[in-house]
Amino acid sequence: MEEWLQGNDYFLVDIIFGADERIAIEIDHADGVWIEDCAELSRFLQEKLGDELGDYELEVGSAGIGQPFKVEQQYKNHIGDEVEVLQQDGLKLKGILKAVDGRQFTITVQEKQTVEGKKRPVMVDVDKTFSMDEVKSVKYLLAFK
Repeated sequence: MEEWLQGNDYFLVDIIFGADERIAIEIDHADGVWIEDCAELSRFLQEKLGDELGDYELEVGSAGIGQPFKVEQQYKNHIGDEVEVLQQDGLKLKGILKAVDGRQFTITVQEKQTVEGKKRPVMVDVDKTFSMDEVKSVKYLLAFK
């Protein structure tokens, strides 16, 4: 499977073994996932695995837009996009994904701050860095403009 994924610039997001004898494979791509590619990967796996699949039903699909990120590459693909971070305490932050460095990521959020010389607080850009392992979820916010 890895050879097909790399050869087509896709990456594996998840493999889910269902209780109903179903194997669901989630893939992603920087430019989105095409249904034709899902079908091609499914045929590729069925040819490679053959009888090893047994009674299992194989399902290949996209990780799903608006779903929480599962792997580092999804973070990297969305640098510059608006994301929502759900922190462990339940607080949600919306901001622009600025950078990814290993298991750390940085978003730029707008916060009210008091600025010297100004009578009222003003909105300023503030960078916040998180560990992927210390947040509940991060997901891309689809913008309708």
